[in-house]
Amino acid sequence: MRARRDPARTGVVGYVPGAYDMFHIGHLNILRRARQGCDHLIAGVVTDEVLKVAKGRGPIVPHAERMAIVGGMSCVDEVVTDVSSDKLVMWERLGFDVLFKGDDWKGTEKGDRLERDLGGVGVRVVYFPYTVHTSSTALRQLISAPRS
Repeated sequence: MRARRDPARTGVVGYVPGAYDMFHIGHLNILRRARQGCDHLIAGVVTDEVLKVAKGRGPIVPHAERMAIVGGMSCVDEVVTDVSSDKLVMWERLGFDVLFKGDDWKGTEKGDRLERDLGGVGVRVVYFPYTVHTSSTALRQLISAPRS
């Protein structure tokens, strides 16, 4: 299996997929850290449909707006629509060398599968510390909590 790689992407190409719903400091942290680990950073914004299947609910912020927010970050060289939970699909399309994820995936069934699948095509998976005190799930819970 061979990935298609844009010849304009030089050096180490990094990929950081995410929902980026209700953009917060955890999103900024992973994008900034990923930027330091590659020469060209591609951020993949997962579609509303993929999120509904993966998480059982859609995002608060629509896909086009999430694309604009992430694409407006100076640490991101390129923003693309991520169309699958299977990151090999995105590797075939983009040809990245390293994938960045939060360490909440490390040691899980999903993380082990990700490492095995991408390792099979020579892609490294690098984990960064998950920002525990802030997450889209926590923000969603806070917003929907009854007010006293």
